[in-house]
Amino acid sequence: MEAILHGILLAFGLILPLGVQNVFVFSQGASQPRLIRAFPAVIAAAFCDTVLIGLAVFGVSAIVLQIEMLRHLLMGAGAIFLVYMGFVLWRASSKASDLLQPQKKESAQALPFSKQIIFAVSVSLLNPHALLDTIGVIGTSGLAYSGADKINFAAACIAVSWIWFIGLACAGATLRRFDTHGRALNVFNRISALFIWGMALFLLWRLFVG
Repeated sequence: MEAILHGILLAFGLILPLGVQNVFVFSQGASQPRLIRAFPAVIAAAFCDTVLIGLAVFGVSAIVLQIEMLRHLLMGAGAIFLVYMGFVLWRASSKASDLLQPQKKESAQALPFSKQIIFAVSVSLLNPHALLDTIGVIGTSGLAYSGADKINFAAACIAVSWIWFIGLACAGATLRRFDTHGRALNVFNRISALFIWGMALFLLWRLFVG
């Protein structure tokens, strides 16, 4: 029980702050015509977290990220992708006609199944700081446990991730239901794009300045 409680509290502490994953999943819940259509993003993000937590707790990812060239490659690729994703969000249309009439062609922000998965996987895996946080916090904390306790600790962290992303998509869908004219979603998209560009600049600064 101690390992499970520790995993739950730790995972909530890490996942609660605003991050690119959170922004993306929330935006898909808000922009898709039906909540179920945002689930590819939810499942892909949660699955990536599951893999990362498992690797962190059992020590594999710490060994991989010690390779300096791989770390730099991840940072460069992550920054480039975040710049692109920022443009997608900035140009997203949030007109009421797009939100209220699902039969029409969806806006750029309401991504199709395949793009949701690609974007969710990219923002989950091409963010070296998120990887290092997972290793440094969850991985290090997992060292305190062994056997069944280690598994329970990892499972608790993973469960929090799945519940959190489902909740974010539901919160986004709730916003869309009340924001019938799309004004709030449009503002959210612009703020999200600025936040993501800021993250890209930070990655580039860390890459070249250190």
